[in-house]
Amino acid sequence: MAAAAKPKHFVAVHGVGHGAWVYYKLKPRIEAAGYQFTPVSLAAAGNNGKKLEEVRSLHDYTIPLQEVLAAVPEGEKVILIGHSGGGYAAAYGMEKYPEKISVAVFLNALMPDSKNKPSYIIDEYLARTPIEAWMDTQFPTYGDPPITALVVGPKFISESLYNLSPLEDQALGHLSVRPGSLFMEDLATMDKFSDERYGSVPRVYVIAAEDKTIPPSFQKWQIENNPVVEVKEIKGADHMPMFTQPDALCKCLVEIAEKHG
Repeated sequence: MAAAAKPKHFVAVHGVGHGAWVYYKLKPRIEAAGYQFTPVSLAAAGNNGKKLEEVRSLHDYTIPLQEVLAAVPEGEKVILIGHSGGGYAAAYGMEKYPEKISVAVFLNALMPDSKNKPSYIIDEYLARTPIEAWMDTQFPTYGDPPITALVVGPKFISESLYNLSPLEDQALGHLSVRPGSLFMEDLATMDKFSDERYGSVPRVYVIAAEDKTIPPSFQKWQIENNPVVEVKEIKGADHMPMFTQPDALCKCLVEIAEKHG
């Protein structure tokens, strides 16, 4: 008798300051649909024991993801999800382990291209975001040479990141979000992501239709700048679609897995 096929496997990374905990609603839904789901806390995020002062580059930040991808058995592939600023972490994983990834899902995420230096997308995003949109977010520096950190404030959480999210999830965010970084200084000196590795992994972009942090107009600009194999949209989703629309997001991801995984 032939062995039963292994379930398709999702690996998911989070946005800046967050952790694997953001997928607490999505994980049981995906698993109930018959798939494996592994959320990863990146370095100095979520339940990871590192301190931000110990993390100085995108490489350092993504070591937990690199370890998960390195452990994928030969001949198997995962569906990689990058949410928000975690799009850069997903891109780094794609560059390092393209043979381990069947499709990458950029979930209302920052999505670098292979034409420009890695900092191009975040530079464009910051240029289009007025300073008042950051509300009470702070941008201190740490280390020598200095690295810019990002410390989101409670007003920014409630009114931008989680503006449509249930009150329980807003409370979870206030309790759980840690200082983080986009590692802009590192991105500005890195080599481009390559067509041969990063560019070889099919990409699907999922738009969060009511996102106030990365507006849908910017999400669509990224897609125009860097076309993907499919675009999907989650209606009624703020910046945290896993909180506001977990059932719709689960359905969307299952469809992606069946078509591209």
